[in-house]
Amino acid sequence: MSSDTKRIGVMTSGGDCPGLNAAIRAITRRAVHGHGFEVLGIEDAVAGLAHRQARPLSPELLDIDGYDPMLSTGGTILGSINKAIDAVASEIEDGYQALGLDALIAIGGDGSLAILAEHARSGWNLVGIPKTIDNDVALTDQSIGFDTAVRTVSRAAAQLRTTGVSHDRVMILETMGRGAGHLALAAGIASGADAVLIPEIPWSMEGLMAAIEATRSRRSQAFALVVVAEGADPPAGTAVGVSERSERRHHGGVGEALAIAVEEASGGAIEARATVLGHIQRGGEPSPMDTILATEFGIHAVDLVAEGTFDSMVALHGTRIRPVPLADVVSAGSARVDPHEERAHTARSVGIYLGEDPQ
Repeated sequence: MSSDTKRIGVMTSGGDCPGLNAAIRAITRRAVHGHGFEVLGIEDAVAGLAHRQARPLSPELLDIDGYDPMLSTGGTILGSINKAIDAVASEIEDGYQALGLDALIAIGGDGSLAILAEHARSGWNLVGIPKTIDNDVALTDQSIGFDTAVRTVSRAAAQLRTTGVSHDRVMILETMGRGAGHLALAAGIASGADAVLIPEIPWSMEGLMAAIEATRSRRSQAFALVVVAEGADPPAGTAVGVSERSERRHHGGVGEALAIAVEEASGGAIEARATVLGHIQRGGEPSPMDTILATEFGIHAVDLVAEGTFDSMVALHGTRIRPVPLADVVSAGSARVDPHEERAHTARSVGIYLGEDPQ
């Protein structure tokens, strides 16, 4: 490697999602063909840095006899972890230097990008790419993986609708999202849900039952579709939500609690069933929009490295890709649904119950 050739590392950190491989592909192609850089794929995120686990990437290595599987394959070929990394902080920093990296492109969610940005203050050159099905990374309109997850949840909702109509049942679909309701809200609109319950908007059992009764009277049957985010407030008097397991926080349980509450509130007149999609939402082939977004993010991230614009994250603003300071992304925290925003207004306008009207 000549003295003026840059060696960049790329890693995927946090939970996986569709589109990560497309981003890796774009980074590799732009870096090698566009700038003459050398690319190292860091395996298993920060664990790979700590243990110097890296492999060279090239467009030829990612291509299989003319086939180009990276565009349509879910998950990440580099592996990922979403555990705390404080215990190996010094090893991570040493690994960056030992691998001879001139810059690191990290594809991650708000949590992993915040942690990496903190450690990069010791001297890394870091560029971030936002990815998460939760779509809660601040200062970007959309993250890699969100569009595909909306498609997955919407398709599941459509399948629940057929069995719910057949049996006159209220079908409740619990989505991921942690403390943000973007996924549940978008999928609820796309699938024609009768109610969407998200963490950002308070709701009442009375309001929900009124919405169910309204749709029931219109259809002359007890069917209704309710989409609920895992971090939404549970029915009053129930203990669900975040649990601690293996030193990690887990959401879930609100869907089943809601099904029980609906049946009780109806005095047994309504049957309700809950479905939890879980990790199905994070898998599978990326949608065309996620593939395009991942490709654009990857290209722009490499170009930021080439021009020396570090400690930044590529972000989608409208139809344009722009760099934003990572410090601003971190300080903004998790991006949550604004109850007054256009998407919430759209849901209410088509008759979806979202909870109490914002003041």
